[in-house]
Amino acid sequence: MTKVKNVPIDLRSDTVTRPSAAMRAAMAAAEVGDDVYGEDPSVNRLEAMAAGMLGKEAAVFVCSGTQSNLIALLAHCERGDEYVVGQQAHTYKYEGGGAAVLGGIQPQPLDLEPDGSLDLRKVEAAIKPDDPHFARTRLLCLENTQAGKALPLEYLRRAREFTAAKRLGIHLDGARIFNAAVHLGVPVGEISRHFDSVSVCLSKGLGAPVGSVLCGPRDLVAGARRWRKVVGGGMRQAGVLAAAGIYALEHNVERLAEDHENARALADGLSRIDEVSVAPEGAQTNMVFASVAPQRSAELRAYLGERGMRIGAGPGTIRLVTHLDVDRGDIGRFVEAVAGFFSGSGLKGASRSPRAGYRPTRRSARSR
Repeated sequence: MTKVKNVPIDLRSDTVTRPSAAMRAAMAAAEVGDDVYGEDPSVNRLEAMAAGMLGKEAAVFVCSGTQSNLIALLAHCERGDEYVVGQQAHTYKYEGGGAAVLGGIQPQPLDLEPDGSLDLRKVEAAIKPDDPHFARTRLLCLENTQAGKALPLEYLRRAREFTAAKRLGIHLDGARIFNAAVHLGVPVGEISRHFDSVSVCLSKGLGAPVGSVLCGPRDLVAGARRWRKVVGGGMRQAGVLAAAGIYALEHNVERLAEDHENARALADGLSRIDEVSVAPEGAQTNMVFASVAPQRSAELRAYLGERGMRIGAGPGTIRLVTHLDVDRGDIGRFVEAVAGFFSGSGLKGASRSPRAGYRPTRRSARSR
C-alpha cells in the first residue's frame, strides 16, 4: 500500500512502529477477562503460543521488555546474588538499575566482544569464589540481537555447556530474538533452547503497540509472575493488548527479512557518501551504525527533521533502525536527503546517483 501521508521516516528505533489496521481489528475483537485471576483467554493464548514457539513450558505476558528482564532476574537471583552481563547490554545499562534497586542483585559487567558475545574465559574469571566476602554469582545474561548482531549458534551451545558446568542460570534478553532467527535462517527454538529463560519483545520489529513475554520453566515463570505483581505489573482485561501480540507472532515474523534487506540497502547507500562512515559489517539485521563528524551531527539531525525524517540523538555514531513502517522508497529518500546535506562531495562512485538501486516495494505488513 502507499505510504500514509505525513508519517515521518523514523529511523530512531523499531519501537516507533504503529499497529496496522488488521492488528487494530484483532485488538478490537479480542476476548478478554481478568488476567490477574488467569481468566483472560487472549492473554492465555498468547502465553501458550510464545512458550510453544520458544520450546518452553510456560510464559508470562508483561507490559515491557524492561519489566520482563527485571522479573526474570528477580526469579533467578536472591538478594546478594550477582549476574554477569555485557557492559553495553540493555539489562545492565538501560533498565534503570532495577535489579540492584529492587532486588539487591549486583551486576558484574564485562566488555562485549565485536560479535556481541561475552568471552566465556572472562566470564569464568569473573565468577566469585564461594566466600562471604563476595556476591554469589548466579546468572549469565546475554542479549540477542546485540547492536543488530545475531549471536552465533555455536557460541550459544558453548555458553549453555559452560553455565551448566559452572552451575549458573542463563537468561537471554531476546528483545529481537526473531530478527536473529530470521537472519540465521533457523526456527526461533534453535536459539531459545540454549537458555533457561528468554524475554521476547512484541513491540519492536514485530509491530505490536506494547508488551513482552517471558518464557521459561514452569516454576521459574510462576516466580516471575509473582514478581510481576510485586512491581505493579498485574493487568486486568489485557486481552486487547495480547491480541496484538498474537497477530504479531502470526503475521510479522517472516516479514522481518524485509527490514533486514532495507537495512542493507541503507548501509550500501550511506557508504557511498564521502562524509559518512558505515560500520564495516554493514547490517546483519535491522540496524545500521553510521558515523559523521561530531560537529555535524546536530546540523544533520535538524536538516533531516525539517524534511520529516527522524534519527537518534548524540554526536558521532548514529544508530539507524529499519522496521515495518519504513519501505524501500523511504530508504532511497533518506539516503538522498543525507547526500543533499553533504552537498558538494557527492557519492562515492560518480556513476551512481543517491537513489540508484532503490525501488519502492509493496509494504506487506500494511496490506495485512
